[in-house]
Amino acid sequence: MSKNFKIKVNNTIDFDVSNEEVLNFDALQTSKGKYHILKDNKSFKAEITETDFNKKSYQVKVNNNMYNVAISNELDLLIKDMGLSSTTKKQVHAIKAPMPGLILEMQVKVGQEVNENDTLFILEAMKMENSITSPRTGIIKSILAKNGDAVEKNQLLIEFE
Repeated sequence: MSKNFKIKVNNTIDFDVSNEEVLNFDALQTSKGKYHILKDNKSFKAEITETDFNKKSYQVKVNNNMYNVAISNELDLLIKDMGLSSTTKKQVHAIKAPMPGLILEMQVKVGQEVNENDTLFILEAMKMENSITSPRTGIIKSILAKNGDAVEKNQLLIEFE
């Protein structure tokens, strides 16, 4: 079975490489992360300077020029096309009360930019204080509760732009 890889360089150049091309690649490892490459009778010195295995991205220096390289196989592309990629943005547009309780402290304002995991508000429920955090980075569009409000489970509290 033939495997294909999609390679993106510096987020601008895309090309496909087959498994056969990879196997026929003329590269010799000279030391850890460093390679000597021959391509079309030209010699190249390459060094992998940074790696992120989870994102399948690498920073590579070739003849003293830096390149950011992302490599995807057919399964990665299928997962991305299905919208199941862990790198896709979470598209949460609203925060609802996870349980009935009392808003102790609203920690955001309309128009405020928040990051993923920033505390939005403190909800007291069953004599416990619960910090409700942002599931994504975004801007607060509206706040439908204030300090001291009693809220019901699934009541809309915050909307994102």
